[in-house]
Amino acid sequence: MKKVIFTQRIDFIKNYNEIRDSIDQNLSKLLIQAKYLPIPVPNQLGLSKNNEQKIAKSIINDWLLAINPDAVVLSGGNDIGQYTNRDETEKFLLEWAQIKKIPVLGICRGMQIMNIWAGGTLERVDNHVGVRHKLNIKGSLDKWPSEVNSFHTWGIHYCSSDFEIKAKSNDGVIMAIKHISLPWEGWMWHPERETPFIDKDVNRLRELFNHG
Repeated sequence: MKKVIFTQRIDFIKNYNEIRDSIDQNLSKLLIQAKYLPIPVPNQLGLSKNNEQKIAKSIINDWLLAINPDAVVLSGGNDIGQYTNRDETEKFLLEWAQIKKIPVLGICRGMQIMNIWAGGTLERVDNHVGVRHKLNIKGSLDKWPSEVNSFHTWGIHYCSSDFEIKAKSNDGVIMAIKHISLPWEGWMWHPERETPFIDKDVNRLRELFNHG
């Protein structure tokens, strides 16, 4: 079974004075249904204090060598810039995946950080939280869902030239991107929040992760 690592959101639990890594269990369920072994990524791999970038890079490289994953999911949750160690962890993963040509799926925030890492920019968007949107799809329609959920306040302003835009919502917000040379995609919707999971999401995930 192929191993898929996935990043986690960071939550501060005031009553316990704890900073926790967490993830919706449905993301693991989605990966298991797609026949992958899910493995969470600890955010402490991207150390953020005292300019410890060299140390962090060494730690994350050792972790990746030990896990030897076949694909990466950059999950949703947290605004970019809210927790530096999460941002750095995900940037290190993208750098590694680029070198190794490993498949990556960016979900919501994950798509945003893929675009920023590649030189793109973000902007605030309205009416994209707790709603559904029809997709305007570039190319073949049969492999994409026609309607998706939406839970974000930030969207892509400038799309990096490393990616092509694959889908937009009816109000013009970019909802899906695909790398021009690497097996990477970004989806602004949350496939793990659908009940039941949408077959086209599961099939597209499999096609992406089984690349090559």
